[in-house]
Amino acid sequence: MRLKFLAITGSIALAVISVPKATAQIPLLPYLPTPNNVNNGAEDITTSEWIYLDGRPLFQIAGSKNSIIPRAQSIQLNLQEISNNYFQLSEKKLKSQIRTVNDLPVIYINGKYLMTVNSLDARLRNLDPETLANQITANLQQELEKAKSERQTPALIFQGKIAGVLTVTMVLLSLFIYRHQRHLHKQKIEAIDLNEETDQTITTQLDQQQNEHLTEVKKIFFQLTQTGIWAGGSFIILGLFPYTRALQLAILAAAQIPFKVGVVILGTYVVVYISYALIDRLTKTLISGGFLLNSEASERMQLRVSTFSGVTKSITTLICIGVGILIALVALGIDIVPLLAGAGLIGVAVSLASQNLIKDAINGFLIILEDQYALGDVIVVGDVGGLVENLNLRMTQVRDAEGRLITIPNSEIKVVANLSSRWSRADLTIPVSYQTNIDRALQLIKDVANEMNQEPLWQRQIIDQPSILGIDNFGDRGMMIRVWIKTQPLKQWDVAREYRRRLKITFDQMGINIPVHQHSIWVNDAQFFSPQNNGTTLNSSEVNNQE
Repeated sequence: MRLKFLAITGSIALAVISVPKATAQIPLLPYLPTPNNVNNGAEDITTSEWIYLDGRPLFQIAGSKNSIIPRAQSIQLNLQEISNNYFQLSEKKLKSQIRTVNDLPVIYINGKYLMTVNSLDARLRNLDPETLANQITANLQQELEKAKSERQTPALIFQGKIAGVLTVTMVLLSLFIYRHQRHLHKQKIEAIDLNEETDQTITTQLDQQQNEHLTEVKKIFFQLTQTGIWAGGSFIILGLFPYTRALQLAILAAAQIPFKVGVVILGTYVVVYISYALIDRLTKTLISGGFLLNSEASERMQLRVSTFSGVTKSITTLICIGVGILIALVALGIDIVPLLAGAGLIGVAVSLASQNLIKDAINGFLIILEDQYALGDVIVVGDVGGLVENLNLRMTQVRDAEGRLITIPNSEIKVVANLSSRWSRADLTIPVSYQTNIDRALQLIKDVANEMNQEPLWQRQIIDQPSILGIDNFGDRGMMIRVWIKTQPLKQWDVAREYRRRLKITFDQMGINIPVHQHSIWVNDAQFFSPQNNGTTLNSSEVNNQE
């Protein structure tokens, strides 16, 4: 895949570099009208502006900050009128003249006034006004003749052929990129289908996430390449013709700020996804090296890795966005030092006013670092309990048995009970009647547990031999037998439900009843035994058997 990327990049570079000789004199990136300070006086700042012909920079003029723009517009209009008249003439001769007015050289082209060269213009080039006027006149005469020749029919036909070749090249490169993009998308779908069909370990999931992040970066690269092909090719074609070269310059000048901001946004987006891939790579290295994983807590590690990865990626995203904003401000020419100083003061004020948020962040960091619980754990915090669905530095969100999403600030979590950390236990209390042969009942309970532990489906969920603790209590329902079954995290409820079902079937087959609550009533009043009591005689044994 790297060779394909290099091939794509090389082909684009060749397409840009291999511009025909006829376009060698056409600047692909002409100078922008960025003013240069000549004199930084407090009252009158002297700046400079470029004068253009068909989008090509000819020469610079200087003036005060308030007068430079009107002067540049006036010279540009005079040059446009002179060039239009010259292009319409059939003769190729161009007459230029320099006159002196008030000790300053004044330039005339074909008898029309162009500009007056002042001392500020001369100081900008470190020349005397007369010498600068001669240089401007010679350069202007050469550029006007070149611009007129470019407007001739043979030159326009030749530039049209070059534009056609560039258009065909852009189409072929675009189809080439599109083909590889479709191939990459097809590989991604096949990888997803393969991962769904196979059991995924922690390292496999990390590899899959890493590949997804890198695939996203490649997708951005392909889209950026497609945009670069068409935008760059169209930009070059605009520079081929004298009528559209000014549009090329206008587009470049107008796209400065959006281009800078777009580059920063795109760079931040790519850095975020690359950092995601690096986080997954580092986590996989730690797990493969045995620094995090042990044989007892493989599924637990999966929960912890997802929590660590999610929180780390969130922090990385915030850092990248913050740095991207600062870089964008610097690219736009904004001094960020006062902003940073102000942000520091605001940060102090906010920290004093939001001490609870700081407590939440510190406690959340300790929860993640100490692995008190992770995403997917079942926890109980005070009177609230449920499945952890979201965990970050500020809060923990759990979903209880009724489906309610409960949000708990991390600073409020003082004592937490984790029901699924590393392993779980099904704690069962089984009642049997006092008339039951207790040894036989204990043996049946043990046999059902061992039989269940031998089956492959439940053997993966039961991680230790079931423990039959014996008679735990003599209750009103009978003898209470305690059973412990050690399971994988979050599997204790599934194992307990299946074990109760099998034990009920076995007890029914063996004639062992599970006792229910009974009440005995003893009547000592003689009037209940008299013949006048509705004609009914109750003896003590009948009363004793009623519930």
